[in-house]
Order: sequence, then C-alpha cells, then structure tokens
Amino acid sequence: MCTLEKLDRLFLLKLTGDGEHRLNPTLLDNLRSAITQIRSDPSSSQSVLITTSDGKFFSNGYDLALAASDPPLRAVMAAKLRSLVADLISLPMPTIAAVTGHASAAGFLLAMSHDYILMRRDRGFLYMSELDIELVLPAWFVAMIRMKVASPAARRDVALTAGKITADRGLEMGIVDSRHGSAAETVEAAVKLGEEIVRRGADGHVYGRMRETLLREVLHAIGSNESASNGVRNSGSKL
Repeated sequence: MCTLEKLDRLFLLKLTGDGEHRLNPTLLDNLRSAITQIRSDPSSSQSVLITTSDGKFFSNGYDLALAASDPPLRAVMAAKLRSLVADLISLPMPTIAAVTGHASAAGFLLAMSHDYILMRRDRGFLYMSELDIELVLPAWFVAMIRMKVASPAARRDVALTAGKITADRGLEMGIVDSRHGSAAETVEAAVKLGEEIVRRGADGHVYGRMRETLLREVLHAIGSNESASNGVRNSGSKL
C-alpha cells in the first residue's frame, strides 16, 4: 500500500505497486498512520515530507468500484480523506508531492494538499474528473482549488472543464512548481528541494501554524457538514 523511509531529515512516503493507488479506506488509513509516525519523530520539526508513488499513477482518486459495491463506503472514504488532508495541513514541516504519474480527482486533491508539486513531464496529468463522471465537487475540494489555483480562468479549467493538465500546462497555471524528464528525475528534484529547505533551518511548528492560517478556508470547509450531495445531479439535461 505505502512505505515510509527516512533519509536524514527527509521522510519519503511512497504509494507502492503498479496499480492506480485508489484511495480506499485501507490505503487512507495507512497514509494517516504514516503521517502520525512522522509527526511523532523527534526530528519532525526540522524535516521535510516527500510523497510519491510507483507506477503509472500518483493516485486515480477514490475507489469508486468499491463504493459502488458498498455505498456507505463513499462517506467513509470522504471522511478519511478529509482527516488525511487536515493532518497534512497541520504537519509541522514543509511537504512536497513528487507526482510521477496521473493524479485524478481525489488524487489531484491529495497532491494539492502538499506545499510544492513537482511533476514528471513525459507522462501523467492532473485531472479533476468530477464533471466527466457526473459527481459534484465537494465544497472543501473547491476551497482547496481556490487556495491553490491562482487565476479564475485556471480554476475554471480545473473544475468546470475537467481539463487534463500536463506538467507544462500546470507550470503555466502556477499549480506545478517544476517539471522533470522522468519519474526518477522528479523524485531526485524533490529530494534536492527538500534538502535545500532543511538547510534553511526554519522551525516546523511555526511553519505548520502559518500554513494552517493560510489554508484556514480549507480547514473550515473540511470541518463543515455539507448538506449538498456530491452524487449525480439530475437536472434533466445532458451536456
């Protein structure tokens, strides 16, 4: 499911295997357990987290097939992802997503929950697929998009056109911080960036509190009960 490795002051969290890394309850629990382990490490406030993955996908979003077989699991997965993202926002260290494959829907949201996104240029895209699969974006997804995507036009392209955003386009839109030639080069660049951040010597607890303030709107939306369904909106028309 995932592995956690410590390289001096860098924590490398990797979604393992060649699958789609669908965010099912087990994977979400494993990721939260890894974040708890990182937080409890004595060096955490002087460290950096890098999250990456094996294979073709960074994460292809929620496990919708599992949810279809057991509908109550949809709410369980949503609650667990909200908790994971809140954990990342409050983590007392900078965070980097090394996106080496496709990041779709909730997987894209997971990448945006990090402070930096580095992306492989030759394969993969960022894709908020809800429009295509006829699901309404949850309010807290929209809050994250507003905070992490700078321009109204770019937010429209992410949320309202279901655009498949390459590394080049993501860099232009300000979503991606840098692009790299391969999966290995993306991870290497993330490690280099992490080492540079560690050398700055900032206090992770101060950093985390400042991030919480910057993303207060997201945290508020995560903590709010949404009355609107995020299922199919039957308007009687099809685009």
